[in-house]
Amino acid sequence: MGAPPAGAPQTTVRLPPAPGDNGSVMTATTSAPGTSIQVQGAYQGSVPNGAVIPARLMLSLPDAIRRGVRYNLGVVVSNQSVRLARAQQLAAAAQLLPDLTGGVTETVQQINLAAEGLRFQLPVPGFHFPGVVGPFNYFDARAAMVENFSATGLYNHASSRAGLRSSELSVQNSRELVTLAVAGEYLQIIASSARVATANAQVETARAVYQQAADRNRSGISARIDVTRSQVELQTQQQRLTSLVNDLEKQKIALARLIGLPLAQEFALSDTIPRRELTPADLESLILQAVSTRPDVQSAESQVKAAELARRAAVAERFPSLELNSDYGVIGVNPSQSHGTFTVTGGIRFPIFESGRIRADVDQADALLAQRRAEYADIKGRAEQDVRTAVLDLTTASQQVRVAESNRALAADTLQQSRDRFRSGVADTVEVVQAQEAVASAEQDFISALFAFNLAQVTLARATGRTEQGVIGLLQGK
Repeated sequence: MGAPPAGAPQTTVRLPPAPGDNGSVMTATTSAPGTSIQVQGAYQGSVPNGAVIPARLMLSLPDAIRRGVRYNLGVVVSNQSVRLARAQQLAAAAQLLPDLTGGVTETVQQINLAAEGLRFQLPVPGFHFPGVVGPFNYFDARAAMVENFSATGLYNHASSRAGLRSSELSVQNSRELVTLAVAGEYLQIIASSARVATANAQVETARAVYQQAADRNRSGISARIDVTRSQVELQTQQQRLTSLVNDLEKQKIALARLIGLPLAQEFALSDTIPRRELTPADLESLILQAVSTRPDVQSAESQVKAAELARRAAVAERFPSLELNSDYGVIGVNPSQSHGTFTVTGGIRFPIFESGRIRADVDQADALLAQRRAEYADIKGRAEQDVRTAVLDLTTASQQVRVAESNRALAADTLQQSRDRFRSGVADTVEVVQAQEAVASAEQDFISALFAFNLAQVTLARATGRTEQGVIGLLQGK
């Protein structure tokens, strides 16, 4: 694929493991000269969806992103983490609500008093003590309510809501990461397609030079070595073309895996990326935007809030709690001969001695809170680092595109002059072959620089929490 142009920005984007992923999956790396996107864990995979159609599918960048955020395994795993957080929030809410139960019983009973140890030895004139009582029956329909209210339950519920918010933001962050990965892979395929087209043009140029040298040799104008030299150059260009085509096909497979497209489905890209000039960025405003809008930063902030509330819940275990037990129902010989009865019992419970359990809960909550605060500070620093790195990469890539474009034009002009000199007989194929190599290198440098420039724009959009808007702006040349 050729070496990266001198001074090309080394753009590296690492996607972290998805929520719930143990991170033990091997890291897959897709790379281009001077740039790379590293996809880790669940983000490497997807849930394949759709049947293979015989016709070639035309895939636009928005369509690829829509498939990615729907079928990429990282997003799927994140969605399940939201379901888990929602269930935990529901369980915490249930602790604040009363438990209601109901039941209907019909009892028929006969009691052997003697078997129960009730024996009446003293006779009473005119009265006989029975040894067996019954059968008799009674009916009872009753509803019961149990309610336990505590400050700990309130704080746990608030903490679970903050945890749910954090999980929802993690899903949004996963969508941003998948958008970045898909856009990067799409841009890389565009660049690889341009390399293949350039290599095809180089093959045709080399073939024309070889044919010209062969004709001149048959006419006795040029030596045989000129033919051999031009033939070697032709075969070198053909080798490069074969390697580039192979790389392109593998990159298309990687994109299909990211977005859940069946690997047997043939597709081609329908979007091209227009050139645009770089607009100077206000670094400080971009950093403020990143800290305030990036979903991973907001998710970490919600985790801090959840940890603070969890600590309050642990401290509140020392506070009294209220208990209420009540029931109401009807009881009688049968439903038509029943009467309402009820019971209401209320009380206050307060801890006296808990064997250090509350202190242990508070210490654990303190440790978790300190960890969450450190993670939040770290991720804010990472957001600033991402913005500063992306701005540097974008500035360097913009300059590199201009230099590479100038070199490409100069190399093409040099090749044309060399061919004219060879045609006129004032130069041999050494000069032509050198000029061809310079053109091939300049073309590859230009494609790599342009790819790095486009990827740097998407990376900056991701760094500021505006990945989707950045991709749309890229397509519109804004």
